[in-house]
Amino acid sequence: MVIDGGTEQGIVDEEVVRFTSDLIRIDTTNRGGGDCRERPAAEYVAERLTDAGLRPAILESAPGRANVIARVRGNDPSAPGLLVHGHLDVVPADPGLWSTHPFSGEVRDGVVWGRGAVDMKSANAVVLALVRSWARTGRRPNRDVVLAFTADEEDSAAYGADWLVREHAALFEGCTEGISESGAFTFHTETADGAPVRLYPIGAGERGTAWLRLTATGTAGHGSKSNTDNAVSALAAAVARIADHRWPTRLTPVTRAALTEIGAAVGVKVDLDAPGSDPERHVDALVERLGGAGALVRSTVRNSTNPTMLDAGYKVNVIPETATAGIDGRVLPGTEEEFRAALDALTGRRVAWEYAHRSVALTAPVESATFAAMRSALLAHDPDAHVVPVCLSGGTDAKQFSELGITGYGFSPLRLPPSLDYGALFHGVDERVPVDALRFGVRVLDRFLTSVE
Repeated sequence: MVIDGGTEQGIVDEEVVRFTSDLIRIDTTNRGGGDCRERPAAEYVAERLTDAGLRPAILESAPGRANVIARVRGNDPSAPGLLVHGHLDVVPADPGLWSTHPFSGEVRDGVVWGRGAVDMKSANAVVLALVRSWARTGRRPNRDVVLAFTADEEDSAAYGADWLVREHAALFEGCTEGISESGAFTFHTETADGAPVRLYPIGAGERGTAWLRLTATGTAGHGSKSNTDNAVSALAAAVARIADHRWPTRLTPVTRAALTEIGAAVGVKVDLDAPGSDPERHVDALVERLGGAGALVRSTVRNSTNPTMLDAGYKVNVIPETATAGIDGRVLPGTEEEFRAALDALTGRRVAWEYAHRSVALTAPVESATFAAMRSALLAHDPDAHVVPVCLSGGTDAKQFSELGITGYGFSPLRLPPSLDYGALFHGVDERVPVDALRFGVRVLDRFLTSVE
């Protein structure tokens, strides 16, 4: 099809790169605690959706904290709706550490550079380019598609998805499933004999978030005097116990499927129910046998608690009355009670703990028609690859949207070369995405959204 003197595919290919670059140039750094302004990016998105004949709504949860919602009508009005969501904010970036300015959006050597290139302004650009192509060609998805471009995902989602779910649930009426970040990217690995293998992990679960605040209270006093009621000592001991704790193996259905399918792809026999085997040693040994692909499951075979913050005192010769610590906890589905009991034991009687921020763990069926459609769309454009389910070690806005009964998948397709480590690019220095990966993403997403029933 020829549009305005150029091929439709050429227009899409140009727009997805330009939109990615433009969005990166709009600084939406989220420093936490409400310090972010997504409004300029929301206006950019809304303008391009309006050009595509949609009627986007810009919804502010607070001044400058803007979200964009729009609905694309599908061919089958009786089919359940599908939510496609992506966040507009990004984590901070120190320009002094980068080889190019993190908000330049520079396109150089076939690569788009800048903060948000993979997390996740490129995915937003893919969606924008695709729906504009639909408008030009008269094509539509099979199901209604609700587009949500959210604020505050890089903090607590309080100004974004959480607020939308509480205040504007009606906008998502009819949606039963959703897709977003952290899945469907190329993961390069190899078999035991060195043959290259391309995996595309699709997120079919997320560990729950359990950010913890620990507080120890003791007796204040002079630093030179003996003190057996020292809050800092009590807190330090509790933090050390938590850091040293080895959480037991807990295999969810998604991770069992991941181990089995990854093993088949790399030629490793997987028997998760081997008689007489020690589950702890057996699973850890299996993950190691998967080689590089073990990274896709290593963090999701058990819960985790990583100390990240310490705060106590105001002068070296004063023993403070209180000391606090922050712990980044992540919890697998079905292990919440076990997690709480373990924290009670690890902190002990001297240290109190509470949730500073908490969100649910998620799981999604890997045998669903939607998962099959995602697999099919990827293999149509990379037929020699292997599509596998995984549980995400962290979390996304899918946690908030799950409160509306929306089952979430991590599906933001990118075909990446072996030289790019996708995991390292997230929140890393010199974040970047190849132009070819963006164009691949549009094609795969188009096939998925126009075929899934």
